[in-house]
Amino acid sequence: MGRSFATLLALLTACSCTVQAADGDGKQRSPVRIELPGQSPSATPKDDKPSSTPAEKDTEPAPEVLWSRGDTGRDVRELQARLRQVAWLFDGPTGSYDDLTEQAVKGFQGKRGLPKTGEMDTVTWQRLLKMTHEPGKWDLYLMGGQPADTPDPRCMTGRVLCISKTSRTLRWMIDGRTVTTVPVRFGSEYTPTREGVFSVYWKSRHHVSTLYDSPMPYAMFFSGGQAVHYSSDFAARGYAGASHGCVNVRDEPAIADLFAQVRNGDKVVVHW
Repeated sequence: MGRSFATLLALLTACSCTVQAADGDGKQRSPVRIELPGQSPSATPKDDKPSSTPAEKDTEPAPEVLWSRGDTGRDVRELQARLRQVAWLFDGPTGSYDDLTEQAVKGFQGKRGLPKTGEMDTVTWQRLLKMTHEPGKWDLYLMGGQPADTPDPRCMTGRVLCISKTSRTLRWMIDGRTVTTVPVRFGSEYTPTREGVFSVYWKSRHHVSTLYDSPMPYAMFFSGGQAVHYSSDFAARGYAGASHGCVNVRDEPAIADLFAQVRNGDKVVVHW
């Protein structure tokens, strides 16, 4: 009997069984649990729960910044011209990403739920492109700043006001050397500025037009009633307007300096 009990006990131990022995009163306090080799423990309710750690979401890269405050150039001019089209910028393109441009970009971004960075990034630019059209040349240079074209051959000798209708610029030249270059504006199709070779025949510092009753400061007359002179309208509106045939200058300090240098008899060439 003792040998049989020892044999059974050894067998159960080898099979990783656990046995709760009976108390001296013969009562069994807990059931016998037997674990066979290779059998994994039963999964607990906690094991059945899904992981509480969410899967990481893919994050999109931040949009690339194209232009920001301090940048300059033709691309900035186009940006400013397009902002004018949607009434977020009212001053003419300057080609310089200044405070006004930054504030205009912030306003445009905020209106469309984009981050108000004030920087022109790829997302903001694409939105602006869809809402605007390609600006024309004089939209880009509404307030001047355009480069002058090659001087006409008739401007290469002597003292000359060399005026180009193509680039809308006036070069003050002496013996083929450019002393000063300023943007200019001309008459409309109904009051065109005459073309050809002329000479300055009269200078009038505080002139007022008797025909149109409008101021013509620093007037230098070269053909009938047509003159090179300062225009406050050109300074305010740029190429959005036109003269009555005169050559308008918007830079008052520049034309004041020019008026002091030009003499009666100096040549004037108006060309394409």
